[in-house]
Amino acid sequence: MAIEKEIKLALPAEQADAACRFFVARTGEAGREIALSNVYFDTPDLALARSKSAVRLRRAPQGWLQTFKTVGTADGGLHRRHEWEMPVAADALEIDALAAACDVPEAAAALRTAAPALHALFRTDFSRTLWRIAVDGSIVEAAVDVGEIAAQVGDDARREPISEVELELIDGAEAALQTLAAELQRALPGLAPDNLSKAQRGYRLRAQ
Repeated sequence: MAIEKEIKLALPAEQADAACRFFVARTGEAGREIALSNVYFDTPDLALARSKSAVRLRRAPQGWLQTFKTVGTADGGLHRRHEWEMPVAADALEIDALAAACDVPEAAAALRTAAPALHALFRTDFSRTLWRIAVDGSIVEAAVDVGEIAAQVGDDARREPISEVELELIDGAEAALQTLAAELQRALPGLAPDNLSKAQRGYRLRAQ
């Protein structure tokens, strides 16, 4: 079972460059920039959302990836959730393989039940700049994400900006996330904890 642990911080758009400079100074490295395009799927009656899970198809530099996540918990910007991710051959979900990898029976059952009616619901497209940072013997991956969420609802094209920092625990103690987040917030007071995932924001955008 994979448990993703990360702190998400809402980043004022005008501070995105400053956040990057912070991580450059912290690591002595320019950071690795990648482009990520993601499509989120659900049924017409939002069965996955009701089961507190989300499925997406991502185009990343290394190829196509599919990911299944539970909502999990979020408190003070700290997110803890189950996550299963695997490569796929092309731009299409492979639900049987994804459900087989999911070791939470109720989540796997919800995914299999929803599979025949899944359709594209909304997308996120953003630039992500990455650093690996050692914090008190732990390893944290820091990401600055800038882009947008887009949803087509009938004739209405809805968009919402993405500007955020994600600090994901790669190895070690969870306390390292809080340590680095506090350090970053001292440098950039405009940052604020964000308990909403990109998927939750996409659903909210469609519901507006």
